[in-house]
Amino acid sequence: MAFYEKTDLMYHIKMKEGDIGRYVFLPGDPFRTDFIAGFLDDAKLVAHNREHKSWTGKLDGVPVSVTSTGMGCPSTAIALEELIKIGADTFIRIGTAGPVCELSKDTSWDGAICTAAVRDEGTTIHYIPIEYPAVADRHVVAALSEAAGKRGLKYLEGITQSKDSFYGEVDPDNQPAASRLKERWEAWKRGNVVASEMEAAAIFVISSIRGKRAGAIMNWGKMEDTVQVACDAVRLLIKQDKTQ
Repeated sequence: MAFYEKTDLMYHIKMKEGDIGRYVFLPGDPFRTDFIAGFLDDAKLVAHNREHKSWTGKLDGVPVSVTSTGMGCPSTAIALEELIKIGADTFIRIGTAGPVCELSKDTSWDGAICTAAVRDEGTTIHYIPIEYPAVADRHVVAALSEAAGKRGLKYLEGITQSKDSFYGEVDPDNQPAASRLKERWEAWKRGNVVASEMEAAAIFVISSIRGKRAGAIMNWGKMEDTVQVACDAVRLLIKQDKTQ
């Protein structure tokens, strides 16, 4: 596209090759990037444009980055596409989510590690028909699960729902489509969907299409534990990748 011919910087995230590591954490909130960057060694702010704020530091001496996606699949897709263009290939979404099925509401769970996502959003149909699954990379899922276990934390593995409307979930009775929203929510509950959030489907679908790796770990409120697990998972992936 024309705007890529004028500068090496990606149009939205305002970064270029060399600014990031191959491993990237993806929170939604730009201000949460500051917190996550605190878990990296020698982290430096690289760019901040619109909802996309990025830091790059190191884990075990290897460059690792964090970029905020903003809320929802449209801005997430933009960030992911541009990160891939400048060299990233492994992504872990870090965020908060709401429990859905009865099992996930057990207070002993610290959150969820997502194995796949319900494509209950409108972005990924612009990439590929709805029959294409939104699936996390099995190696990333395994690394997150192992990292959580080593810390004695309990994250429920399962499918998340990626939606477009926050208030369609939390206040369905106030929407004209209330009956449809509640009927579908009941289906997700009965189908053992573990969590509801707004970005994982785009991350999984685009990563699969582009031949990259992605996973997601969400919590019900303990962000520090979740970030530590994600960092430990990346350390495991770094170690594995060195043997490939």
